[in-house]
Amino acid sequence: MSNIYSKLIMTIKNIVVYTILSSLLVLSSCEKFEPQAPLEEELLDGPIAGLTTAQSAQFLAGDIAFNDDIFTSQTGLGPVFVATSCGSCHAGDGKGTPFTTLTRFGQTDGTGNQFLHLGGPQLQNRAIPGYTPETIPSGATFSKFTPPAITGLGFLQYVTDETILALADPEDLDGDGISGRPNWMALADYLIPAANAISQEGDYIHRFGKKAAAYDLLHQTVLAYNQDMGITSTFEPIDVYTGLSIDPEVSDKIVRDVVAYINTLKAPIQRDKEEARILNGKSIFSQINCASCHIPELTTGNSPIEALSNKTFSPYTDLLLHDMGPGLDDGYTEGSALTSEWRTPPLWGLGLSPTTQGGQYFLLHDGRAKSIEEAILLHGGEADNSKNEFLDLSRSEKEDLIKFLESL
Repeated sequence: MSNIYSKLIMTIKNIVVYTILSSLLVLSSCEKFEPQAPLEEELLDGPIAGLTTAQSAQFLAGDIAFNDDIFTSQTGLGPVFVATSCGSCHAGDGKGTPFTTLTRFGQTDGTGNQFLHLGGPQLQNRAIPGYTPETIPSGATFSKFTPPAITGLGFLQYVTDETILALADPEDLDGDGISGRPNWMALADYLIPAANAISQEGDYIHRFGKKAAAYDLLHQTVLAYNQDMGITSTFEPIDVYTGLSIDPEVSDKIVRDVVAYINTLKAPIQRDKEEARILNGKSIFSQINCASCHIPELTTGNSPIEALSNKTFSPYTDLLLHDMGPGLDDGYTEGSALTSEWRTPPLWGLGLSPTTQGGQYFLLHDGRAKSIEEAILLHGGEADNSKNEFLDLSRSEKEDLIKFLESL
């Protein structure tokens, strides 16, 4: 009997030991396979530091409206549209892909869009049941625009007009072949000029968008609601399908919350910036004159958001229009820009683009460049000299330059 009892005790002990060892093995395996949380500098999302409690609350409300609110036909979508939510074009607050690319059409010069009565300037390529998506009208030129990343835009909003004009050289008086200029346009009637705004014959400097055709983040946001989703507001009450003024389909509060969210998204953080090859690439970036348009540092002026006031930051843009040559001339424009002119895109966050673009790059205004090097080689016009200097670099120098750009 005691022998049976001893065997029973031994069996129980073995089971306990096996259970403990199995648990430890499972825990060890979980630790090995548990995904690592991304580092702060690897994320595009998140607020700027220094927001007040009220500003943080509005940031969160705007985050929900931007990323979680999906419009349907019952809540105002369409009847023709491009997207059903803000986040569907800007996943993770990053760049879009060819699947979310917008098509703009109908304007060839500064006299305005001649196809507004036929749906211009934005092609609504989707429709709710019972309606037909738009097609590009016969005779209309068009361009495809890949949605940009939306991080750090609050810093760009509070760069003063004086700073932008100081960077402009429309007549190329310094003879360097670069002649950036602002896109001067009339203000939409619901916009209020900034306190330090500079006007020229009643027009104001616009700074957002591929052609710098949006004045500020309110302007850009309500146009996106209206033209991308067919959602009217008190700011943009005209329905894109009927051409009639209708009741707002998104409230002023939600619009303001989304603007506040975009306004206070943090700027992308450079990674490994003290690494030797990245520092060498940064030096080469300046040597071949890329930094003449992609300005490394700008400083904000005064802002009603203290966390954005008088801050120096590194966007790598001058917010100006530049002639990029015939290769990037799609025959379409906005505002006073020529069809060959494009606003200098900020380079911050460039190396993080694949995280929101399906693991690869879709660069330039329409995503045609599938690598950083290809994007450089497609530069023309005012950038010809810099492109040619890039071609003259050694393979090692090119790799260091691209490594620097990937760190942004």
